[in-house]
Amino acid sequence: MPDGRGEASRVEVAVMPLESSIVGSAGAPMVSEIDARWTMAYAAALGDAMPCYMDTIRGVIAHPMFPVCFEWPVQVAMRAQFEKSTSLTRDEAMRGVHATHDTVLHRPIRPPERLTTQITVAGVERRKPGAYMVTRLDTVDEAGKPVCTSWYGAIYRGAEVRGPDFPPKLAPSPMPPIVEEGEPLSECQVDVPAGTAHIYTECARIFNPIHTDASVARAAGLPEIILHGTGTLALAVSRIVESEAGKDPARVERIAGRFGAMVMMPSRLTVRVLAREGAVVFFEVLSGEGRLAIRDGIVALSA
Repeated sequence: MPDGRGEASRVEVAVMPLESSIVGSAGAPMVSEIDARWTMAYAAALGDAMPCYMDTIRGVIAHPMFPVCFEWPVQVAMRAQFEKSTSLTRDEAMRGVHATHDTVLHRPIRPPERLTTQITVAGVERRKPGAYMVTRLDTVDEAGKPVCTSWYGAIYRGAEVRGPDFPPKLAPSPMPPIVEEGEPLSECQVDVPAGTAHIYTECARIFNPIHTDASVARAAGLPEIILHGTGTLALAVSRIVESEAGKDPARVERIAGRFGAMVMMPSRLTVRVLAREGAVVFFEVLSGEGRLAIRDGIVALSA
């Protein structure tokens, strides 16, 4: 599944209908071994070398966006089920565009850990660009206690929905305050070097060739390889942890946002903190071309 809204926007291909009857279907649980090598590599891919991510003498914590790493193979494994439970072919499923992301962190991840993740189709409904499907990923530790819950929203461009709409049941979102346009609380620039997508791919272990192979990206209708949507979101979260959470990633309880413009490389992102209401930080990310790469962003912090 392409990671970042707009990635398949240049491809107009007839797509089979998405069956809404798949709502409620679940994939097989998948176990992930989380070690410090993996969590440190992920933080390093983001250029985030805070001691809490790297100091194995004192003990490390995973970056708040790290769950996308072990959730990705669970998403991939479920694609095979599309061929059996819906009219979408595997190739059509691969063209799904990661449009929305929402992760609730029940507690920090501190390697080594053995985590189990299960995916469930949480909703299917009609949207203007196509069929919108939300999958929910629930991760627990060896004691069966919740670690994180994520909702991935994907748009299958040009696809219709066969059957009634089943909107997903999501965690309630805080209402953003009214913000005067052009008046953020703060903003900062984040450089995205030419090799960022390759480094992120290997360190996150999220393999999708549209982010690393120019020929595959071009065949998918993209002008060139682009940065993962989760990579863009993670870069923003790093800056927000530093500026709004006292450099303490353990305070992050929720991360959400909607993906928009593609992020080319090299480029420079702008992370704009729009407001802070209590423990919730509202933000957006602009691409190097000044377009919204992430909108409706929130990071909820503990007190």
